[in-house]
Amino acid sequence: MEKWRAANRLLKYSSKLRCDRRLNLCYVNSIHSSALGLTRGFGETCKQFQPLIFRDCSKTLQEPVDRSLFRDACRIQYRCFGFLAKEVKRSPLFSTLSADDISYFKRILGEKNVIMDEDRLVTANTDWMGKYKGSSKLLLQPSSTKEVSQILKYCNSRRLAVVPQGGNTGLVGGSVPVFDEVIVNVGLMNNIIAFDKVSGILVCEAGCILENLVSFLDNQGFIMPLDLGAKGSCQIGGNVSTNAGGLRLVRYGSLHGSVLGLEAVLANGEVLDMLGTLRKDNTGYDLKHLFIGSEGSLGIVTKVSILTPPKLSSVNVAFLACRDYSSCQKLLQEAKRRLGEILSAFEFLDEESLNLVLNHLEGVRNPLPPSMHKFYVLIETTGSDESNDKEKLEAFLLHSMEIGLISDGVLAQDINQASSFWHIREGVPEALMKAGAVYKYDLSLPVQKMYDLVEELRIALGHSAKVIGYGHLGDGNLHLNVSAPQYDDMILAKIEPYVYEWTSKHHGSISAEHGLGLMKANKIFYSKSAETVQVMASIKKLLDPNGILNPYKVLPHCVSSDG
Repeated sequence: MEKWRAANRLLKYSSKLRCDRRLNLCYVNSIHSSALGLTRGFGETCKQFQPLIFRDCSKTLQEPVDRSLFRDACRIQYRCFGFLAKEVKRSPLFSTLSADDISYFKRILGEKNVIMDEDRLVTANTDWMGKYKGSSKLLLQPSSTKEVSQILKYCNSRRLAVVPQGGNTGLVGGSVPVFDEVIVNVGLMNNIIAFDKVSGILVCEAGCILENLVSFLDNQGFIMPLDLGAKGSCQIGGNVSTNAGGLRLVRYGSLHGSVLGLEAVLANGEVLDMLGTLRKDNTGYDLKHLFIGSEGSLGIVTKVSILTPPKLSSVNVAFLACRDYSSCQKLLQEAKRRLGEILSAFEFLDEESLNLVLNHLEGVRNPLPPSMHKFYVLIETTGSDESNDKEKLEAFLLHSMEIGLISDGVLAQDINQASSFWHIREGVPEALMKAGAVYKYDLSLPVQKMYDLVEELRIALGHSAKVIGYGHLGDGNLHLNVSAPQYDDMILAKIEPYVYEWTSKHHGSISAEHGLGLMKANKIFYSKSAETVQVMASIKKLLDPNGILNPYKVLPHCVSSDG
């Protein structure tokens, strides 16, 4: 009875404030602040309102093989696979660059787009975490599909290995060379080709930066169905090639659903025009899906058509505290039932994640001072009826407080506060980088099991490192991170293969959204059967018989080296 009275008083209080608490968001359908220091553009200044606070309240695969031997051979190799891929050897099948090669590329691209400057090559050779570094001597910058085609046709004839590159924001070593592969960066292909306001279908080139597309669509009254912390640098071609997930997947689904068509260039220079803009097309095999998530190993994506949702005016963000992970799970269930179609994000982070952000990022404050809680949840709702959406969210929050799922919480009172909440969640990767060495794992797991792995790994590592858990709880994606003063093989030996074995045992995926790249190419059998990998290798052999596209990535090396 006492809880009901407290909730009733709070409901009356919040109702009185409803007229003043307005997020008059006529900008874009998100108010996130990028962890990389990039902010979104907002519309008119919104009227502030009082915060709503809750207290208490194997051989070539063309031939038959012994599949068990195939699996065992690969497992032996990947278990000794080092953190920085020390065991990978350059394929003797690939040629090395010659002066004639350079001359050819200068003829088709012009001298300014054939980069051999050491300083620029250092950047292109190194991933943004500084963990993977290649030794390429050549960066090519095509400005059209035709030029990409000419590059690949020539490289294929010469057996010059190629690494497709966009914004180079990947986390698994997929977008940088392993050895001396030629880097083909599509950043100059950054034109918006067409936009249909009736259907919301956008057609653009692969080099368009995600944040630029967000800004363009905002002016048209639409949004991108994809939202990432690296939006200021990542490019749509790379997003599609890695099937990037991000913060909106719980609402808009994956790129397999949003991408209607694409154009890709095969290893031999042939251009596959699959740039359809139809939502329904059942004529034969839907080949675009082979390139979504293939990480540039089957072809280079050059154009994309994508279905974009309309921008909605009502956006609310709440930052909540939960006493345990079980409460986070139950809160997710309640959110799906009670918020339904307006739920656009459901993120979680543990106490260690928030501590990292507070200690390593300037200007970040704890939204729920003075105490720290075991878990935090960020909920975003997006809808078209501001009054109804706010009532719905407030009723959900009050109900969740009544039944003890929320220990504390605050509803954003203005755009700045909403952005600060998002900055905490999106700032975790940056804080981890500033804290020292970090071992990153991107896993899909049953929601009820997700945090068990974090707790068990903490026991296994003891005081040698910090284990941090956060991620997209709404779609079962755990970002498991191990933070240490420096990289240490002894720490790695305790993490791997333990993390992969645990994930496989619980029927999860070792890559939820980051891809396999170089880091996890040899770990694929933890998530895929030998038969499935054989089919993948056959497709690779068909589309790229010389294996020049992004070698040493995606497929296990005992398979890809057979090419």
